[in-house]
Amino acid sequence: MFDVYFFMRQALEEARKSMINGEVPVGAVVVAEDKILSRAHNESISSHDPTAHAEVIALRRACRKRKNYRLPDCDLYVTLEPCPMCLGAMVQARIKRLVFGAYDPKAGAVSSIMSFPFGRLNHRLEIKSGILAEECGELLKSFFKEKR
Repeated sequence: MFDVYFFMRQALEEARKSMINGEVPVGAVVVAEDKILSRAHNESISSHDPTAHAEVIALRRACRKRKNYRLPDCDLYVTLEPCPMCLGAMVQARIKRLVFGAYDPKAGAVSSIMSFPFGRLNHRLEIKSGILAEECGELLKSFFKEKR
């Protein structure tokens, strides 16, 4: 049985791919029954698509693999606190649990810039935060430092 750190390290590997491609280094993996169903990294710049965040791409791939737009038995691991769009996609997919690394003080929708309004929604996902946060945050800091 794998733990949250194993899967977050897999998401970090994806984030490194983003960085190599000049994208903001964010990676995501969708996991079901201790197996990775899909993996992705940011591709917004290279694909000219503002929705091509790691989380959205990973969800799309997992849904295609399952031939279902719902993933109620899946966890999504992502290196950075999701934005409102990505968190909304997770709710629509009925993700069971979100596990993220670093907080995003500029765009994070879980608790940084807003506290996602789960109260009136018909689906609430479990959230676990701060997993390998330092390592996830350092990758982002080094990327933006290099850009400046």
